[in-house]
Amino acid sequence: MAKTMVSTHIQRLEAEVGVSLLTRTTRRLNLTDAGRRFYEAARDIVLAAEAAIDAITSDNAALRGTLRITAPVDYGSLVVAPAVVALRRAHPQLRIQLLCDDRYVDLVSDNIDVAIRLGTLADSSHRSIRVGSYVRWAVAAPQFVAEHGAVRKPEDLAKLPLVASSDSSRPLSFDLVNAHGLKKRVRCQSVIAANTAPARRAATLAGGGFAVLTDFSVGADVTAGRLVRLLPAWETPVAEIRAVFPPSDRVSAKALALGHVLRQAVDAMPRPRFAGDVIRVPPFPGLRAASIAQVDAFPPSCTPVRTRARVAAPRNRRAGVRSVAFPSAVLPH
Repeated sequence: MAKTMVSTHIQRLEAEVGVSLLTRTTRRLNLTDAGRRFYEAARDIVLAAEAAIDAITSDNAALRGTLRITAPVDYGSLVVAPAVVALRRAHPQLRIQLLCDDRYVDLVSDNIDVAIRLGTLADSSHRSIRVGSYVRWAVAAPQFVAEHGAVRKPEDLAKLPLVASSDSSRPLSFDLVNAHGLKKRVRCQSVIAANTAPARRAATLAGGGFAVLTDFSVGADVTAGRLVRLLPAWETPVAEIRAVFPPSDRVSAKALALGHVLRQAVDAMPRPRFAGDVIRVPPFPGLRAASIAQVDAFPPSCTPVRTRARVAAPRNRRAGVRSVAFPSAVLPH
């Protein structure tokens, strides 16, 4: 539908209800409070209609429609993009829109079905499911290690130039833990700052400094010898990867299917810890289509269970974040 036609329909709707739904400037449109409430209510109606369609077409075991996903640049490129290809092989009528962005994306205003979030979630009424976990490793290029010498203990990192994720004049800090639970806080001064993980990885590969990067993004580099783990017995504390859904009484079958595929992908990735080993990312085409199709057996009208998100330590508890409980037949633990 043309933008002018959409604008006409919105103006007619505003005239009918007697309330402004959008605030308009020369550069952008924003929802008013009334517009946000109307959108959320209308979205529930659309989701209910989609659930009804899913219910009557479940015998065909096919998902259809458009699934809009947002994810961080590195995780979206390395994990989500191959996963959605596997999802479409099982459901060719499904259309995927993947938006990779390290900035926070609002699910409602950007019409997002699933947001993949790494780390601690802000307080939210959004439902979410855990799809995996990750750690970060201190890594550097072999030539950098040859120039600066071996790192013996976490405190040695403070003497090295850091490729950081944000530009700051003050020292940056991060925590490292070992297999015995011992924790060390390291403070470093960044010499290069980049706003995306791929850019930090590229600067690190070029020998610009060491970086603290996710295991899933540099595992292949460590395997190939392009990067070296400076402290193989140390890593950052385990953090969660969660699929977050917009507020609604239901989560669509399409969104649940993505969660299932991501869980399969993460479960298939060996993630040894503290042994100095590296992860080996399996090819996504190996995902079983029959297992992906099991999602269709989950009744689309089933209301997800609302609970608080479960985390490993009390200090990471995120009040108000709701989890979706998958039947064990759909998402094996």
